[in-house]
Amino acid sequence: MSELIAKRYIKALKNDMDAKALENISEIFTGLALSFKDEKFLNVISNPAVSSQDKTNIILDAVKSAKSEKVNNFIKLLGENNRLNVIPSLSAALNKDIAQSTKTYTGVVYSDSDIDASVIKNLGDGLGKKYDSKITLDFVKSEFNGIKVDVEDLGIEINFSKSRINDQIIEHIAKAI
Repeated sequence: MSELIAKRYIKALKNDMDAKALENISEIFTGLALSFKDEKFLNVISNPAVSSQDKTNIILDAVKSAKSEKVNNFIKLLGENNRLNVIPSLSAALNKDIAQSTKTYTGVVYSDSDIDASVIKNLGDGLGKKYDSKITLDFVKSEFNGIKVDVEDLGIEINFSKSRINDQIIEHIAKAI
């Protein structure tokens, strides 16, 4: 539900701002969204005993360094409509919208083995050519027995499981015999 609400707010923002301003606001809201992962902050924001005005002021204090009247007014609007809780969804949807319009995506490579940074860069470049986009991949060491590439905003998930490859080699050899 909050995603639908966030999309409406993003549509309004897009009508009022250029691409550079949207990117700046996206950075601000990404930082705010991280605050919602802090348990103490979340307790204050979701506490019905704390007034809507106080909640709005807390968030306005957090973005004071941005010195943006548009951001302040937008946060006040969210506060007046009791929608401060949509900030994380708003941040995610805004980042996704910007990624789609600029064709710039980030993804993750998972593996239980270490992978050289140049291999990860080449993999991102290759996927970028295939999807006519700029794709930056980050490596995350995991329990996955093989290699898994995930670019969520593009809907790409590629994986090479060592056990599956071994099974296919055995099957191929068995057929050849």
